[in-house]
Amino acid sequence: MKLLFTAMLFFLMQGVHAQNEQQQVTNLSKQKWQWMADKNTDSLNLLFDEKSMFVHMGGSWGKAQELKVIKEGTIWYKKAEVYSVIVNTIGNTVILLNDIDLVAVVGGNEVVNPFMVTEVYVKEGSKWKMGSLTFSKLMRPVKLATPSANN
Repeated sequence: MKLLFTAMLFFLMQGVHAQNEQQQVTNLSKQKWQWMADKNTDSLNLLFDEKSMFVHMGGSWGKAQELKVIKEGTIWYKKAEVYSVIVNTIGNTVILLNDIDLVAVVGGNEVVNPFMVTEVYVKEGSKWKMGSLTFSKLMRPVKLATPSANN
């Protein structure tokens, strides 16, 4: 009976640890959207792994190009309205699926698009690093009622 109790406690603690890590990554993702809106490339540089990849409607590239795009405002991620987040953990990797409407300025024009954004985070030591960010345009209509340049 003692062995059964110990095993149950072990699995319970593992579940709590996994939920805690999932919440950490979910919070980090939320912070990342704000850093992108603020063009905070210093914080993003620390978050993005050196081998990270970014997939957009107009192409795909690595960390250096993504930071350049953000810093120069080629794409300004003004606001990501996140409607839902699905979180899956596989080993030391956490995958987020974010249903969002993204308000962005691209080529000087403000656009709003519905996306499912896939984010992949890998834990290195005690820190989470982003390995991939992929935007997949959804067929649903935009949910965001009034995108405002001030939000």
